Amino acid sequence: MRILFFILMILSTQSVFALEVISYQPPFQTDKKPTKIQYSFLTSVTKPWKVCAVYPHLKDSYWLSINYGMVEQAKKLGITLKVLEAGGYSNLDKQQSQLKACHQWGADAIILGTVDAQAYNGKLSSLIGNTPVFLMTNNIDFTDPDIRQHVKAKVGVNWYDMGKAAGTYLAKLHPKGSGKVRIAWLPGPQLRGGTKPVTKGFKAAIANSDIEIVTTLWDDNSKELQRNLLQQLFTDYKNIDYIVGGAVAAEVAISELRTNHITNIKIVSTYLSHGVYRGLRRHKILFAPTDKMAEQARLSIDQTVRYLEKKPMVLDISPLIVDLTPQHLPATVIRNSLSPAEFRPSFYVNDHHISR
Repeated sequence: MRILFFILMILSTQSVFALEVISYQPPFQTDKKPTKIQYSFLTSVTKPWKVCAVYPHLKDSYWLSINYGMVEQAKKLGITLKVLEAGGYSNLDKQQSQLKACHQWGADAIILGTVDAQAYNGKLSSLIGNTPVFLMTNNIDFTDPDIRQHVKAKVGVNWYDMGKAAGTYLAKLHPKGSGKVRIAWLPGPQLRGGTKPVTKGFKAAIANSDIEIVTTLWDDNSKELQRNLLQQLFTDYKNIDYIVGGAVAAEVAISELRTNHITNIKIVSTYLSHGVYRGLRRHKILFAPTDKMAEQARLSIDQTVRYLEKKPMVLDISPLIVDLTPQHLPATVIRNSLSPAEFRPSFYVNDHHISR
């Protein structure tokens, strides 16, 4: 406890640059408890560390915003950053080969956004040697000894809480006895990413409300696949009150409802994207929580470099989740969430310069 207190005292300052975040104790545990702390970022490094970041994909603006926050922080510090993306949650073999490539490149550390929480059990050593790994956004199985040996720290919210936020919003609108409402649930890929905890959190939040999930449709986070699901939904179900799901599903739902001249179905998203933000501003989407993707990425870079610099660090950390509605879109929260409109995917940072 004394060590934890010492770390938090060093990270917490009264500086105007300090950021309020969540620290989880004990780290990496299922029963961990959140505590709000003030966090200050590093402003310099002793050498241009080589950091390799591996993403599940860059197909939606969630990961694009993570890419933005990461490359901007790497540029600011002057470290070398190499970014690889697997192209989708089904591409486990490709992501594993990318982890090998990071090791062969000579990375001092690897930041990993997993395509599958259990897929690396007993395998990390064979892919990365002794390279330290820092988990970002998506969870991993910390009960596995090989994973515990290599994963040093983690940045990311509990996706259960993201699903719970969306469910709580709807449960308040439709409490028990207020009249049944029917929901189509489109969370994303069934076996990968954070869709399982999101689903658990959502269902827990609506358990004592008048909300009924009448169908659940799973598929990867691509606009084409989500559009196919929505077209199937409109064919099979005629009395839906809400479409609730991931950001890609919510974005596509706006155009599909317009195309099909449907005006009585409302949309709720379980996370934020550029398209969801536009939908909120135009009152086409009623609600979305944000886990501040750009901020999350900056925290991950800072956490990784603190480890390499042998400076105090918080092992398990996340941004504060913020509920967004058309009436509540704080500019600072949006800046800490989304990449600027002109930003394009960037894959290499060296000597304070970004390459695409």
